[in-house]
Amino acid sequence: MDKAKENSTGTLGKALEVLNIVASSSAPLRFTDVLKLSDQPRGTLHRQISNLMEEGLLDINRDHSYGLGLRLLQLASKAWSSNQFRSIAEPHLQKLHEQTGETVHLGVLRGIEVIYLDKVESRQSVRMYSQIGNTAPVYCTGVGKAALSALPDDELNARIAQIAFQRFTSNTLPDAKALLAEIKQIRTEGNAYDREEHEADICCVAAPIHSHNRHFVAGISVTGPVYRITPEILTSWAGITRAAATAIMANMATQLSPRA
Repeated sequence: MDKAKENSTGTLGKALEVLNIVASSSAPLRFTDVLKLSDQPRGTLHRQISNLMEEGLLDINRDHSYGLGLRLLQLASKAWSSNQFRSIAEPHLQKLHEQTGETVHLGVLRGIEVIYLDKVESRQSVRMYSQIGNTAPVYCTGVGKAALSALPDDELNARIAQIAFQRFTSNTLPDAKALLAEIKQIRTEGNAYDREEHEADICCVAAPIHSHNRHFVAGISVTGPVYRITPEILTSWAGITRAAATAIMANMATQLSPRA
């Protein structure tokens, strides 16, 4: 067994699996529920949960279901306040928001998902309900497709091979062939679009962000409802979205070098 595999199946990997199961569930989970969703034996799972509760990473509710512990909030707060990439990007997100008046997202590629690292909310009365820390599929979001376009071909193909394409709307890309064709277009034009592919009535334009060695990839987007943002408006924002991404990359090269 190689070291990466050993780590993923070791104590830390098993603990993270439990946290992910609890965090991902839309309903409260009791021990038997977690056991069904986990690959761990009953005894091992019991020890993992006990250790996580002792460390304050899991709590138990009155109905004997589990919830994330307050210590996770403390750790998340520290990670949030010390995140250099978010700090570098923040003024550019604000500027893009001022230029468009719509919601601006910053997302980082993680596997075959993007995790939303920052958000500037729209000034309009109808707003987006996305949340910082939430994840979304790469293949049907502007930020996700923009981030994929920044990957080297071998890594891009490896990640796309892991995607189980799910149709969220009638506009969702159906398969790897369609996604690769769109990635090729994104690389040519410099922008990705979400035309009601993840959520009905929601569209966005995005641009890729990456470090000089492309070991770090992300995306920035302007998002809003289709009744407010026509295809012409969306296209007109392509240039300023690319400019924001370019400015962020320039600041990254200066402030994070040589670690970027």
